[in-house]
Amino acid sequence: MGPGVFLAALLIVVGIPAFTILRIMSMRAARVQSPSVDVTERLEAVEHRVDDLQQELAETQERLDFAERLLSKGREERGIGTE
Repeated sequence: MGPGVFLAALLIVVGIPAFTILRIMSMRAARVQSPSVDVTERLEAVEHRVDDLQQELAETQERLDFAERLLSKGREERGIGTE
């Protein structure tokens, strides 16, 4: 058996399976992993809590604006702070 035939046989026996394994591994690595049900539920709970907190923050800001308007109106009526 000559060296060319040996190299061709070696390529067929080792190279093709190695290439196939590498190709499968790269396809699995590129595949999008879907999160588990537990992770999805926890993420939805966090999103819901963030929505609640944003709503509470908006309400608090509205109350603060109202209180500031009342205070400034009272100061203007009494002439406090104006010189």
